[in-house]
Amino acid sequence: MVTAAYVWSSRVKGPSIEILQPQHLVGMESSLDVTIETPRGTLSVVDMVLEQGDLQLPLFSLVAPQDAKISQLGTDRVRIQRSIGKNSSPQLKAGSARLLITAERSALFGFRSVETVIERDLELQFEPPRLSVVSTHHFITHGGAEMIVYRVDPPDVMSGVKVGDVVYPGYPAAGADVDNADPTLKVALFALLHDQDLKTPIELFAEDKALNQGQASIDYRVFSREFSRSRINITDVFIDRVIPPILKRSPGLDVNWRPDDKIRVSAFQRVNADLREINASTVLALADQTAPEILWQGAFQQLSNSQVESKFADQRTYYYKGNEIDRQVHLGFDLAVTAAVQVSAANRGRVLHADYLGIYGNCVVLDHGMGLQSLYAHLSSVSVQPGELVERGQMIGRSGMTGLAGGDHLHFSMLLQGRPISSLEWWDSHWIQDRVVRKLNNAGGT
Repeated sequence: MVTAAYVWSSRVKGPSIEILQPQHLVGMESSLDVTIETPRGTLSVVDMVLEQGDLQLPLFSLVAPQDAKISQLGTDRVRIQRSIGKNSSPQLKAGSARLLITAERSALFGFRSVETVIERDLELQFEPPRLSVVSTHHFITHGGAEMIVYRVDPPDVMSGVKVGDVVYPGYPAAGADVDNADPTLKVALFALLHDQDLKTPIELFAEDKALNQGQASIDYRVFSREFSRSRINITDVFIDRVIPPILKRSPGLDVNWRPDDKIRVSAFQRVNADLREINASTVLALADQTAPEILWQGAFQQLSNSQVESKFADQRTYYYKGNEIDRQVHLGFDLAVTAAVQVSAANRGRVLHADYLGIYGNCVVLDHGMGLQSLYAHLSSVSVQPGELVERGQMIGRSGMTGLAGGDHLHFSMLLQGRPISSLEWWDSHWIQDRVVRKLNNAGGT
């Protein structure tokens, strides 16, 4: 029996070790994230050491876990996490290093142990990216956008503008036709969203693959803008015409429709709030497909002969039979026209979406590059396909009243990284010249 036990113990495998982080690079503040699995066994030893030259830096052991977080993932698996890098270990230097992890499990009732050792070569990088602002005169109106031209070194790091917790990536200036643009020169469009405070911090940022971060301040000025408020009365006629078709094409809402007052109100609220949020997430995701270069030229066109019915960031309160039932913010411009008029692309762009989209009905979204998009909603028909490049003034569909629309009109929105911004600036050729063209022309001489 003893001989058989020894034979069995010799076949027992050592613990399984997986290094989730770091993959290759370690920066000022990086993460060590390791899982160890020991099927039907008990861990007796775990040692993690970072070796650099003569330095042997202990990171973790069962007897000295230090600041590590230990999580049990099931019966036989454990996860160990802690921070590593220059901040937690000042004695480290930039250059190569090696991560060494040893784990043992007991066998033969504790008389033997089985060991697993794995290594990973690492590169330690502690120099943060360097940033400098090139453009001047950054003026941003609440709900509106602005452009910045800047330099980042090294040029292959992630960079852009942070407005509060919203990130606006930068793109190579060569994609904006800037003369003599070297790889360090970048362009970013950013916005102060309608629901952000006027004092929201705005800064330039960069982050390399080792998660080292650089920041630079931006000289800017913020201007307030008054947003309108309106009262919308919802009638049975409107709900009975609009809501059932939307529900049929939105099975995820799971509403058992019938023309009853309580059901009418509940169904309207689900569409106006829940479906609106779902559709906003869809539009936000489309921004990931933006082109890294500018596709548009000059000012954007407002729909020909249209009258502005509802403005951007109109704060709407909805009433049904005298009672308030919902509040939402209208994030676009409603442009009134006669029925089924031709809707043209406001500027040159590539079609990201051309299909039904919940509250927007038949909807087209165009990408104009560097995170800028335009949205056209409630169309009666669509005449373009995803992936198609359309020119300014080219027909993309006809106006209508599909989706959550009370009458025939075009709902038009400008979007930056999928988030609604005011269209007024983009319709203004003087704003385009001063805030975009001037900065790009000046950057060509830097």
